[in-house]
Amino acid sequence: MKLGVSSYSFSKYMETTGADYLQVCDHAKRIGFEGIEFIDLSLKVQPAESLAALAGIIRAHCEKIGLQVAAYTVGADFLNRGPEEVNRVKSQVDIAALLGAPVMRHDAAWSLPEGMTWREAIERMKEPIREVAAYAQSKGVRTCTENHGYILQDSARVEDLIRAVNHPNYGWLIDLGNFLCVDEPALHALPLALPYVVHVHAKDFLYRPAWENSPGQGWFDTRNGSHLRGTVAGHGVVPIAWCLETVKKSGYQGWVSYEFEGMEDCLPAIEAAYAYLRPMVAAE
Repeated sequence: MKLGVSSYSFSKYMETTGADYLQVCDHAKRIGFEGIEFIDLSLKVQPAESLAALAGIIRAHCEKIGLQVAAYTVGADFLNRGPEEVNRVKSQVDIAALLGAPVMRHDAAWSLPEGMTWREAIERMKEPIREVAAYAQSKGVRTCTENHGYILQDSARVEDLIRAVNHPNYGWLIDLGNFLCVDEPALHALPLALPYVVHVHAKDFLYRPAWENSPGQGWFDTRNGSHLRGTVAGHGVVPIAWCLETVKKSGYQGWVSYEFEGMEDCLPAIEAAYAYLRPMVAAE
């Protein structure tokens, strides 16, 4: 497996310093990561003639410093935004191809219309997601959806979505931490997810059960009322070592991207996570 880092991990650093994508790439390379994953490129972060031009600039810089582009991650809502969402997400596939990203993760949906069940939502979304997957295949990019967003975060629900879409170019971005957002143990969820794996996120959380009060700032509630806060990999309750060993034993040889969303100081947190994850991800 190969160890990368999500540009999302640097969000607070970028907000406070004004760092652009190229500077984040330099930090990722300095720390030791083999690759970087980008989240919804924005001309507000780094001005350019267009998103396509920005993708080309980033790709050239990554090639120059010897940093691979591991994936591209974009927001999407195939349930509430209408048929135009398919074309918009296809245009993001074009950006992924220009970046040289082998994988693009897109959302499925973030909220259910009143009275609709998640099973009914899958039936409505499967065709547009399949259309995007087929288009991405023609561009040499594999698409996937992550277990996140409460509606489609449980392993059984994401599996149902993937099986309903039923396209060889579409799979699962397994986020090792996000199962906790719906109070599902990784020990149960991961074996169910692995047959569909396309990409992996390593993430860690601090945890408090639902019967305790939320500690407050920085914490959020799970679907069933427990409390989570992002933290440095290895500092929380996600069984990352077991998860990565299980992923490795499955035969997966792709990318593991570190995703940091904690309150700790950004760069030291990412550096500490790299030191923790590197031995687990390294090939034997």
